[in-house]
Amino acid sequence: MLSIPKNLLDMTQTPHSGYHWDGSSRRFFEGWYYRVTLPDCGQTFAFMYSIEDPIGNQPYSGGAAQVLGPNDEYLCRTFPDVKTFWASRDVLALGHWGKTNLPTHPIYLIPAEFEHHIQQGYQATATLNQGIISDPATGNYCRWHYEIKPVYAWGNHGSLQQSTAGWLSFLQIFEPGWQILMAHGLASGWIDWNGKIYEFTNAPAYGEKNWGGAFPKRWFWLNCNSFHNQPDLALTAGGGRRGVLWWMESVAMIGVHYQGKFYEFVPWNSQVEWNIQPWGRWEMQARNSNYEIELIGTTDLPGTPLRAPTANGLMYCCQDTMQGKLDLQLCDRTQGKSEIILKAQSSLCGLEVGGSPWDNSWQSS
Repeated sequence: MLSIPKNLLDMTQTPHSGYHWDGSSRRFFEGWYYRVTLPDCGQTFAFMYSIEDPIGNQPYSGGAAQVLGPNDEYLCRTFPDVKTFWASRDVLALGHWGKTNLPTHPIYLIPAEFEHHIQQGYQATATLNQGIISDPATGNYCRWHYEIKPVYAWGNHGSLQQSTAGWLSFLQIFEPGWQILMAHGLASGWIDWNGKIYEFTNAPAYGEKNWGGAFPKRWFWLNCNSFHNQPDLALTAGGGRRGVLWWMESVAMIGVHYQGKFYEFVPWNSQVEWNIQPWGRWEMQARNSNYEIELIGTTDLPGTPLRAPTANGLMYCCQDTMQGKLDLQLCDRTQGKSEIILKAQSSLCGLEVGGSPWDNSWQSS
């Protein structure tokens, strides 16, 4: 069904790539995020797919596709019928059909068939992202079809890939779960945004997902793999306040892929500190026995409100820009003193805050 070379999956497939729903009626969501950045025109497209309470006939049962487009413009389409959603338990592969002339049960279609038969919907794998959605109220639409060559998943190049949240994420202790599926890849294809067609070859691409039956109280996120003069660099960092069994905890992490090596700063191997403003400035520092890193993300843009799964269904509860500024400094401290490995800048960094309360800055370590 899926034409993904097995050897490619062996090397780049992360844990948690497959669909997590166990068929039960407990509150559940799963969300996927695909992004492609176009450095030539300074624009980014982010595609967000979600399914909630897939057992159906629940107050929040349904799916959605959201697109954050050029200049942080926004488009959303909901798919109320959970029966027209499909996903693989073994590999990264999913789709949701809205309007179609096919009477069959939804499955992966070869791209030409998808384009011919699906008038609203999407399908996505580790190596493809394709879809079409429109807003009936405004007539605004987006069509997209691009192929992806994974470069970095989540771990050292050529090694077994890691779970973003560590081995505990295999248990239903931490919720929601979070997994970076592809820290860096190269996308080639096209996106049609309201009649303006963006064509691209080997553009920086990214993918992640989250899932579970509980929802973070608040969170922040920084993500970039399009840096000035650093084509082989990818950063994902974030933190949140989430439920762990019967208590709440605040956690944060930073992950960097650079020249084939993975630099991981997580609570079990590093000290991680952050100071995040309600909007406009994201500061993080982390250090462990070998390395230290400092991140400063800033924006003067207002950002765009996005929907996210919550305890009360899909709601506007986070704010994003894909045109943030980022300064990154990575140092080696193995010789007892700090030596700079890398200094990098970007003006195409994804920045997000979500949840509540954001009345003032959030500082923690």
